[in-house]
Amino acid sequence: MQGLQEAMAASRAEQECIQLDLAALQARNKDLHRTNEELRCGLRNQSGSRETKDRECFTPPREFAMPFLQAIMEAVIPPTFVGSKATFTGVEDPEAHLTAFHTQMMLVSGSDTVRFKLFMSTLVGVAMDWLISLPDGHVTSFAQFSQLFREQYIANSAPPSVSYDLFDVR
Repeated sequence: MQGLQEAMAASRAEQECIQLDLAALQARNKDLHRTNEELRCGLRNQSGSRETKDRECFTPPREFAMPFLQAIMEAVIPPTFVGSKATFTGVEDPEAHLTAFHTQMMLVSGSDTVRFKLFMSTLVGVAMDWLISLPDGHVTSFAQFSQLFREQYIANSAPPSVSYDLFDVR
């Protein structure tokens, strides 16, 4: 029992360290974003354009977000790979979509980096908007991404079967 309590205390301490590191990284990210904005404004002002001087400096929207690490984005998909036939619009059961996707990936033996890139092609509409809204470099593993996906669309999950459902079987 004492060993379990010590393990729990160590786990809490490690979790607090992770939280502190996360807060420090978020603060650093805000500082870098502010510095980036200042540099952009300076470049606009140096260009001599009257239009940009009159307008307030702003960040244009990104063309495409990269929620995955750069190493994942740089991974090359072999030309023999075929994309998943399943699509997810945001109203389907996320667990069923992940299961279908994993089944197709097992058939082609895709690595995690390939899975990341091919999974993006299965998202449509609101689901793609959700993916693009994730912060840059936020996703580091497919297991983490799967969990984020499940949590985002948990309301669409099929309810678990219960014994009285068997009475409807004929």
